[in-house]
Amino acid sequence: MDFQAGILRDGNPMESLEKQLICPICLEMLSKPVVILPCQHNLCRKCANDVFQAANPYWQSRGSVISGGRFRCPSCRHEVLLDRHGVYGLQRNLLVENIIDIYKQECSSRPLKKEEHPMCKEHEDERINIYCVTCEVPTCSMCKVFGAHKDCEVAPLQTIFQGQKTELNNCISMLVAGNDRIQTIISQLEDSCRSTEENSEAAKRELCARFDSLAALLEEKKSELLQRITHEQSDKTGFIQGLIRRYKEQLEKSSRLVETAIQAMEETGGATFLMSPAWQGGGGDMAMLFLPRIVEASKGGRLEKIEQGYESMDAFSVTLDHLAEAVGALDFDPAEEDEEYFDGEEEEVEE
Repeated sequence: MDFQAGILRDGNPMESLEKQLICPICLEMLSKPVVILPCQHNLCRKCANDVFQAANPYWQSRGSVISGGRFRCPSCRHEVLLDRHGVYGLQRNLLVENIIDIYKQECSSRPLKKEEHPMCKEHEDERINIYCVTCEVPTCSMCKVFGAHKDCEVAPLQTIFQGQKTELNNCISMLVAGNDRIQTIISQLEDSCRSTEENSEAAKRELCARFDSLAALLEEKKSELLQRITHEQSDKTGFIQGLIRRYKEQLEKSSRLVETAIQAMEETGGATFLMSPAWQGGGGDMAMLFLPRIVEASKGGRLEKIEQGYESMDAFSVTLDHLAEAVGALDFDPAEEDEEYFDGEEEEVEE
């Protein structure tokens, strides 16, 4: 705590010093013994212990086997881990204690000014020294005896002051403890958010790997089916091309016979016709050799033929409708446990 810098910034050194010596919990002057936190902020030991007890409800006494707890500075929210002694294990700030003693001695030696104490508006010479419980306002003794509060219930101002101060102090302790719990929940939610992002990335990678494997399997199956179609195509086209060659050979033979027959038809004499070299060279006459060859050639359609629809490849059609339906029906497995866990977290946050 930098007292000197705080005092120099203010025109009135005593008022500035008093501000530096205020406890952030009870808003009163630091009382002995003063404790100093690792973050260099000061607290009354009683206030620090109240905050510590509120934040650690299961912590018992210094003789307990429980090994310390957590404590957050109300000024800077710095978290302090305390040992089994709790607040009593913190270091006392003897310098601040001595400054407080000197300040109190200085204040007690100075006469109190009249304007430093609130005065009654109805009775200007009377100080406000009692509290009207009925009207819930501070007032003076004259107002109780002769004024507007003569029929009201009153109580000593200091008693009400101390009671409300204590109540406010308890509320502050509960609020600080509540803030710690909220901060813990926020930290848990932030961890959950990070874990969710990491798990999502892992799930995406796994999903991509599974779909890549499925795509590779489909590609492999497609290549296999394409090879089967190509093999069938090769077999059929080879067979048809073989028939084409045989039919061409038959056509060529038939064409030569036609040419020979046309040449023979040009002969006008019977003897010459029968002695035609076209079939004499074959070692026979027309009736025995040439005519049967022509008749046989005219039956060239007896060669092997392909069946109707032989060129069709309908047998290699593939129906993928059921696979398309299966792919369309792909979905994630229901995660009921995750939903229950999320609902539990939501209830905890609401609480």
